[in-house]
Amino acid sequence: MLFGVSKTYAILSAIAYYLLLPLIYALSLLPFRVLYLVSDAVYLLLYYVMGYRKKVVLQNLRNSFPEKSDAEIRRICKDFYHYLCDLFLETFKTLTISKTAMVKHCSFTPATVELFNRLEAEKKSVVLVMGHKGNWEWAGNTFSILCRQQLYVIYHPLANKHFNGLMYRMRTRFGTRLIAMRDTFRDMVQNRGEVNATAFIADQAPQPKTAQWLSFLHQDTPVFKGTEKIAQKMNYPVVYVTVQREKRGYYTVSAELLTASPAEEKDGAITAAHTRKLEEDIVAQPATWLWSHKRWKHKRTAAI
Repeated sequence: MLFGVSKTYAILSAIAYYLLLPLIYALSLLPFRVLYLVSDAVYLLLYYVMGYRKKVVLQNLRNSFPEKSDAEIRRICKDFYHYLCDLFLETFKTLTISKTAMVKHCSFTPATVELFNRLEAEKKSVVLVMGHKGNWEWAGNTFSILCRQQLYVIYHPLANKHFNGLMYRMRTRFGTRLIAMRDTFRDMVQNRGEVNATAFIADQAPQPKTAQWLSFLHQDTPVFKGTEKIAQKMNYPVVYVTVQREKRGYYTVSAELLTASPAEEKDGAITAAHTRKLEEDIVAQPATWLWSHKRWKHKRTAAI
């Protein structure tokens, strides 16, 4: 019975993929001006008709910014949904965008390029840490175009193998390579012979028992410790990456060296440092973080 259900699901997933694939490619070929008109229409549907996770978003915003008025919270909420729709369609754009256009729409600051060039010249592989803020997909593409290090991105494979393959193609078009989360440390050890950069998105919700608990956006928050632990084991410099939205369709990426020798850092120091940096980025530009994520679904277990 389970085999039959699984087979039916696989068939339906394949049908959905092949029906949607022409539409996805058509969207990716649209000029940006037209693409954002489509995004505006999707916003009206998502925000006003479907109300996709609106309760989650509003609650997250109210808890994170208790000093803001209800009008301010609702303004950020609407701006977030506009950004989310843009992000969704910008991701599809990755299928056909040129290198020149990619670098134009998601640029690195000169200081950031200089930092990565220096680390590469010193033959130092690095750990990159960032959040679900700005267009993190485009940031990875631009890194692979501009920087000399081989970029690896840690990711969760999608359950639908067809859409997973599509995302894989989008993320690797310009030379980026992917590592499934379960294989992170093993693959990083195997890749020690090259100068590379491994990117972690560290603002997901880990299991409470294995997390480091910090105050983040006025809330008791479990933070993923894996980035710090792996950086210390490999003793790779840790670089925090910021993706700032300048205007619609344009982002600027900047980077800051958090520590050159993570093995010498105290336990929890690196995790606290990159969490503080992300909080600063969110406060500076609140609408461009992934507020629809149930970031605070776990509570700290009281000590017995």
